[in-house]
Amino acid sequence: MSAGDVLVGYDGSPDADVAVRWALDEAGRTGRAVRLAYVFEWATVVGWLGPGVAPGAWPDETARHEIEELVRRAAADASAAHPDIEVTGQVLDGPPALVLQERSADGGLLVLGSRGHGGFAGLLVGSTAVSVTAHAHCPVVVVRANGTAAAVPTDGPVVVGVDGSDQSLVALGFAAERAAARRSPLRVVSAWSPPGAGSWRPGAGPPPDMDELAADERAALEHTVAPWRRTYPELDTRVEVTAGSPASLLVEASRGAQMVAVGTRGRGGLRGMLLGSVSQQLIQHAHCPVAVVRER
Repeated sequence: MSAGDVLVGYDGSPDADVAVRWALDEAGRTGRAVRLAYVFEWATVVGWLGPGVAPGAWPDETARHEIEELVRRAAADASAAHPDIEVTGQVLDGPPALVLQERSADGGLLVLGSRGHGGFAGLLVGSTAVSVTAHAHCPVVVVRANGTAAAVPTDGPVVVGVDGSDQSLVALGFAAERAAARRSPLRVVSAWSPPGAGSWRPGAGPPPDMDELAADERAALEHTVAPWRRTYPELDTRVEVTAGSPASLLVEASRGAQMVAVGTRGRGGLRGMLLGSVSQQLIQHAHCPVAVVRER
């Protein structure tokens, strides 16, 4: 696998099928190859959980051959539908989260469905998907088949959450590049926490002007976005500074969006894009694919 390939965690589930379609669409814009990877773990504490095998049964070579055929057909179908894209599939051995994390070191992008067939073989929100987004060596995009995520609008914006942290700036660059490639608007969202009413005390000077503070926050965000405006002058870039929870604001902004991007870690507290808080809530509740972006 080359450094620019799109790697897809594939297990034959509806979410994985949607992840493959998303990856093919991305590869069609960037000219990358697509690699489907089914991570084959032989046994779990509750028995084997794989396609066509009842829970509690131990796998044999027949089960592995069935999985290899599943991946081969998926790759062949993808190649037939997109003859201009190189698509291959492979079956790998080991714990899915660990194997996908290791493979991400050689990929340009890792795409996951948020839910799989279940057990260790499934890409479940809260287990494999969250673990991989926390530790992968490249950006990870999580796609859901349920809800509205299966029908992502092609004319919506690319949304990115920015809080001034280094990781959120990496996410901003990722989002700007994707928006430019898709010829879509870029919507830059920042959550602002106004000073509480109890933070000002008599004798400490005049009370803070909330409008002025909000204007300062917006000016800082505009300054952050300015280099990307110069890089992509044709890109319709909009900035929004809104008081509220980052997760709630970004989940709401994901309605009608093509993608929402965040960094793996932010400045902490309510404003930080911390995996396990903002990122995890987006993976669980966003209405479009979620990109969790980290610097290599």
